[in-house]
Amino acid sequence: MKKEDLPQDPSALVGVTREVCYVKDKDGKYTSDLSIGWDVKKQALDNAWEDINERITEAAAKVKSGEISPVFYFMEKKLMDLPLLSGYTGFWQWTIKRHFKPSVFKSLSQSRLQTYAKAFDISVDELKNFNG
Repeated sequence: MKKEDLPQDPSALVGVTREVCYVKDKDGKYTSDLSIGWDVKKQALDNAWEDINERITEAAAKVKSGEISPVFYFMEKKLMDLPLLSGYTGFWQWTIKRHFKPSVFKSLSQSRLQTYAKAFDISVDELKNFNG
């Protein structure tokens, strides 16, 4: 691709990051240049964010209906999975799954709630009094 043909289509990451691409300069030699994005990549990112937002909305609805605890919601909202949350908290994955149960969540100690709050970068009050 020629340097002047390098796409500069704004995406969700505009202002956050740019991508290094290899292009040919006017002499036909390869060089690098920065792109803020292109439409195909923008569409892929937009689709991914739509999926993420849908999962967060579904998690909030499940918490409100009493199906699952706020731990699950905040794990989704912070773009974590079980292995990552386990790494941040030091809790076994099966223990975290158990904490997804609202009845178990209500009986968690203050120190466990504090551990989750720290991992999610929220207050214990926000965790306990979910209002998503």
